[in-house]
Amino acid sequence: MGQIKGALMDDMTIYNLARSVPDEAQKPITAGRLKGMTDINPMWRIKRLTEIFGPCGLGWWYEIKDKHILDDPVTKQSAAIVDIDLYYRWNGEVSQPIPGTGGAAFVSQERNGPYMSDECYKMALTDALSVAAKALGIGADIYYAKDRDKYSDNAEPKPDYTPPRELPAHRADCGKVIMPYRDAQGRLIAIAKWAAGTEAKYGRVLCDECEAKAREALAVQPTPEERL
Repeated sequence: MGQIKGALMDDMTIYNLARSVPDEAQKPITAGRLKGMTDINPMWRIKRLTEIFGPCGLGWWYEIKDKHILDDPVTKQSAAIVDIDLYYRWNGEVSQPIPGTGGAAFVSQERNGPYMSDECYKMALTDALSVAAKALGIGADIYYAKDRDKYSDNAEPKPDYTPPRELPAHRADCGKVIMPYRDAQGRLIAIAKWAAGTEAKYGRVLCDECEAKAREALAVQPTPEERL
C-alpha cells in the first residue's frame, strides 16, 4: 500500500500523477524504424519528476552504475550503454533502486562514412532515465495508448485508450503530496479548496494528518480566563 494514509494515497497515486503527457511535450516520429511512435521531451520528464517528488538531488536522484562502449564487429558500429538506479523520496522514505538501461550510437555507419558522436553517453543517460521513470508511470499514456514502444514489433498501434487529464501534484508545508479526497458525504474535495481552507485557518497549507493535529491542538487551548 501507499504511504499517504486515507483517501490521499493508494498504490496508483504516483502512476496517475505521472501518466499524462501534455501535447507540447510530445513529438511524432515521422521517419526511421520508430516511425509512427511518439517521442517525449526529456526536460518534461525531469519537470514532472520534480513536480511530484521535489528537486533533483533531494526528492529524486539517480546513480550511474555502469557505462561502457559496445562494439559490433558485424555492422562495424558502436554504442554507448549506461546503467542507472533511480531513487525517489516519498513522505520521508527513500525508495528501493529502480534500474534503467539506456543506449545511444557512438559510431554509426552513414552514407558518407562512419560518424562518431561525442554526446553518446549523454544520450544514453537520458534513455536510461526514461526507462527507469517509465516504471513509475512517467508518460505511461503514450506507451499504453499506442501499446508499443521501440522494443515492440511493427504491429499496428491500437489507439483504444483515452488518457485522463493530468492530475496536479500539490504539497503541504510538511512535504507530503496532497491528493483530492471525498468528504463524509461522498463529495469530491478539490486540492485547491483544501489548501486554501487550511491556509486560511492555520496560516499554512497542511496535509490531512497535520490538519488533524492542528485541529486537536486548537481544541485543547486554554480560554483567556484559564490563562489568568
